[in-house]
Amino acid sequence: MKANIIVTLKNGLLDPQGKAIEGALKSLDLAGIENVRQGKIFEVELATQDRSAAQDLLKSACEKLLANTIVENYRIEFP
Repeated sequence: MKANIIVTLKNGLLDPQGKAIEGALKSLDLAGIENVRQGKIFEVELATQDRSAAQDLLKSACEKLLANTIVENYRIEFP
């Protein structure tokens, strides 16, 4: 089974990388982009086909290593 984990900064926190990307896009005359927030995606392959077990395992992985839950949100998707 495959899963994607999307990690982003919590709303209201300054995203310096997002602001730098936003500034670079504007300097390239790419009009219409008003706000950029940067994040990360983890593509994970799991040995189990049990979605509930996979969800529990990935939640544990996020909370222990993949996301800093003090400043980041994460969501788990099964494509």
